[in-house]
Amino acid sequence: MHLPLLQDFVILLGFSILIVFLLQRLKLPSILGFLITGIIIGPHGFSLIAASDQIEVISEIGVILLMFVIGMELSLKQLASIKNTVFIGGSLQVGLTILISGLAYYFLGNTIEESVFVGFLFSLSSTAIVLKILQDRNEMKTAHGRNALAILIFQDIIVVPMMLVTPLLSGASENVTMSVITLVVKSIIVVLVTIVSARYIVPKLMFEVAKTKSKELFLLTTITICFAVAYLTSEAGLSLALGAFLAGLIISESEYSHQATSIILPFRELFTSIFFISIGMLLDVTFFLNHIGIVLLLVAVVFAIKTFAITIAVAVLRYPPKTVILTALSLFQIGEFAFILSKVGVQYNLLSVETNQYFLSVSIISMILTPFVIMFSHRFANGILKTKWGKRMDKNLVGQQDNESVIDNDMTNHLIIIGYGINGSNLAKAAKYANIPYVVIEMDAAKVKKAKEEDIPIIFGDGSLPHILDTVNIVKARSVVIAIADKEDTKIVIKNIRSISKSVHILVRTRYVREISELLALGADDVIPEEFETSIEIFSRVMHNFLVPESTIDNLIDYVRSNNYDIFQMKKKLPKTFTNAQIPDFNITCVNVTCDSSKINGKTIKEANIRAKYGISILAISHDGKIIDDIRPDQKIYQNDLLYIQGSSENIENFRKYVN
Repeated sequence: MHLPLLQDFVILLGFSILIVFLLQRLKLPSILGFLITGIIIGPHGFSLIAASDQIEVISEIGVILLMFVIGMELSLKQLASIKNTVFIGGSLQVGLTILISGLAYYFLGNTIEESVFVGFLFSLSSTAIVLKILQDRNEMKTAHGRNALAILIFQDIIVVPMMLVTPLLSGASENVTMSVITLVVKSIIVVLVTIVSARYIVPKLMFEVAKTKSKELFLLTTITICFAVAYLTSEAGLSLALGAFLAGLIISESEYSHQATSIILPFRELFTSIFFISIGMLLDVTFFLNHIGIVLLLVAVVFAIKTFAITIAVAVLRYPPKTVILTALSLFQIGEFAFILSKVGVQYNLLSVETNQYFLSVSIISMILTPFVIMFSHRFANGILKTKWGKRMDKNLVGQQDNESVIDNDMTNHLIIIGYGINGSNLAKAAKYANIPYVVIEMDAAKVKKAKEEDIPIIFGDGSLPHILDTVNIVKARSVVIAIADKEDTKIVIKNIRSISKSVHILVRTRYVREISELLALGADDVIPEEFETSIEIFSRVMHNFLVPESTIDNLIDYVRSNNYDIFQMKKKLPKTFTNAQIPDFNITCVNVTCDSSKINGKTIKEANIRAKYGISILAISHDGKIIDDIRPDQKIYQNDLLYIQGSSENIENFRKYVN
């Protein structure tokens, strides 16, 4: 049975592996490799792909999963906190870009309708590329990362009205007004459904699914929510990407978003890679080479117009100058949704075939340049701020705090507890008591829910997944305690921690001594077996009771642990470090004076002749709630006093009978 699509996948993935590998050796972004792969194997390159339409459909899944993950890493509260940037910043950016680019296109001799439509195309940026790069650089939580996300969300929303207005611009007779009203109503319904689902429905559903502890069921539920919401929004006339983002927001309101993100990430990486390859396949290399001068000039014009418009839009919101510049540099390119819109423009004769080729070439070249621009954006921004214009800009925005630091302060020098069983929960209590910053990772949904109610810093997730470890900032942690029962899971956790951080101290709880050597070899720093640690606790307390010196007990415990508990397994003889021939009968205790006999009540220690009669020494007396520790012979003893005494077991028992 011959499957053309399978053959295309082999070619597509094979070329991408080779090209991305070469670019990684040159320390260049992988996105660039995917775009180049698409150019080479596409219909305008060596025409190695036959089912390009099917590849394009599959690539849309990449955008859906990308936006889904972005949504899960936010929350409704966080989204509300950037509403000004979404609506004010987004509308200013889109409006200014349409105005400036539309006027420029109009003065080149084109109609107003064509100019407005070209403004539509130029105003849209690449959601997939920008957010992927910012995620890879851990800049999604920075001020410019959140600004970029907010403006991209507005662009994803506004592209739908643009598509509805396009027939009107071409003069086609359609009831656009009714379509817009219908779209607004549907949008309101979608938003309400999102809020209700996020608050009441999905958290309960995910809790019940998580309680089953079935990874397969959890994965299926997560994927279903993603595609179901994306499908519903698409049916409502909104974009698939926006629907996936809303689905992510819905799950983000539950404590299961970190685990959901972890299991989605491998799928997202695969499908977004295919998406970027499909973008590269659109570039007509022959047309680009024949018109390279004009194309590069247009790229420079687009860069200038969009960075100017975004600078104004973000500056109006009174962000610091560096944040303004970094946001502008992130969104200068033309985005993938513009490709969809351009097809509508060609259909309604608002774009000629040649103009569309210029548009595709400019868009793809701007996308190819995006990783490099973002890579050097901080250096470029610092250079601008040193100029006269930059200093003037800085002065005009004085008084604003620098939001370039990560908004959610990441933990540093903290403790990570993996597993919230008896050992994990007790360790968490001790850490809280000692004021040690800590965070817990647990896969039991019921335990997570209960811990959340007790304000324990805990996340639901599999501690063996790199994304979960990144979420708790493993690279800046001081210590990790692995307190899970499964040996194989423990080994995977150690391996993944060591692949991320070589310096963090790893302490592992295991059941059996025979597992110690293997766990140490994998990278654990300390391994504590349950089967013998209880024995250590018992013998140390017994030795304390027998008044064995503290140093001797400590030396014995250190010896036992350093030799992997071999003496308990009769492999080695225990060295004799405490050689007293006889353990002294030496005890300290407390007795209560209950009798009112004149033999002791009201008499001094000297008068009662206690030491001579009973062979005990009084170390302290508690009288009326006050401790008297400076004991003199003339100190009196009264009824109900508490006497702290020292002596042999027999003498203490005789004295206890006397005072009672």
